[in-house]
Amino acid sequence: MNRRDLVKAAGAGAMSLAGGRLFAAGSGQPRFLLVFLRGGYDAASLLVPVGSSFYYEARRDIAIPRPSADQNTALPLDVDWGLHPALRESIYPMFQKGEAAFIPFAGTPDTSRSHFETQDSIELGQPLDQSRNYRSGFLNRLAATLRGAEPMAFTDQLPLVFQGTARVPNTALKSIAKPSLDVRQSQIISAMYQNTALASAVNEGFTVRDEVMREMSAEMDAANRNAISAKGFELESRRIARLMKERYSIGFVDVGGWDTHVNQGAGTGYLAGRFDELGRGLAAYASEMGAMWKDTTVVVLSEFGRTFRQNGNRGTDHGHGTVYWVLGGGLRGGKVAGEQLKVDAPSLFQNRDFQVLNDYRAVLGGLMARLYGLGPAQTEQIFAGIKSRDLGLV
Repeated sequence: MNRRDLVKAAGAGAMSLAGGRLFAAGSGQPRFLLVFLRGGYDAASLLVPVGSSFYYEARRDIAIPRPSADQNTALPLDVDWGLHPALRESIYPMFQKGEAAFIPFAGTPDTSRSHFETQDSIELGQPLDQSRNYRSGFLNRLAATLRGAEPMAFTDQLPLVFQGTARVPNTALKSIAKPSLDVRQSQIISAMYQNTALASAVNEGFTVRDEVMREMSAEMDAANRNAISAKGFELESRRIARLMKERYSIGFVDVGGWDTHVNQGAGTGYLAGRFDELGRGLAAYASEMGAMWKDTTVVVLSEFGRTFRQNGNRGTDHGHGTVYWVLGGGLRGGKVAGEQLKVDAPSLFQNRDFQVLNDYRAVLGGLMARLYGLGPAQTEQIFAGIKSRDLGLV
């Protein structure tokens, strides 16, 4: 037996006691992947309140139409909710098999609407009324509590959620979407028109394009914090799955490109494209996990939702409540879970956003307690000062 095989064998046999349940760091243990959508995605386009006439009044240009024979209309989930049509071939079949669920009115009590502050707040998972410890993220505390777990951050740098006392490696994923014409191609086209009557117009066109792209992408790039883009996520998710199958049991990946202030689209368009790419990536992850999919749970979240009403640019602005996704082969899904309200104008938070009725720390604490057999004292170590809430999904 060589050194690598010896280490793997030792890892497979490592055990620790978690909440009275034997937790083995090897094959058959729960696999947990957290997918963070940086930029605050528009949850009201993902989980469509098809039973709300107010939704269609507030979003005349970007609402997802009610379910019909048209391929660009919402996919029916129940009488109140539909799913974005871009997920027809990826997440919708999971929902129908009970391997996907959605939690609306979810999020954090943090109301800053700042990408950076709210991302930090969620990754830390600490009470808002106490000083923050930036060396203690909630996934690191989970790994430390379990002790036998093998965590991995699939990011360029170790994210805040994995900062802490437990040693956590990270590995970069390079799959950044490129513009249709890069600098070299633009220079070639400009050279073709040099010394012609069109030279000035061509050069001016590229200059204007570059200026607009810089202006429009500045905030999104900052909000993304070097996260990979949804484009190419399918390939990366397969790579992540192979690593999770072989060794790692707690994973984290962030995906950028969700700050849709302008022309986000409806059943088609920019946001639909991102949902399609993300959905295909998550479906590929499930497929690649194979038999281990039954022991796998994936949670998809974002720092906040977006304004319920569309803005003047046919987009949406920073909001509050959002929708969480929960996927897994052993999930008791096929439902929209958690506390809910009728979607109308009086129910909006500050007359603009979805409310937060399902606190993310309580929801994640409940999931982790079920997945790992944790007791109240151990969930308190991960999410201090909050009572875990079991939504019956695992």
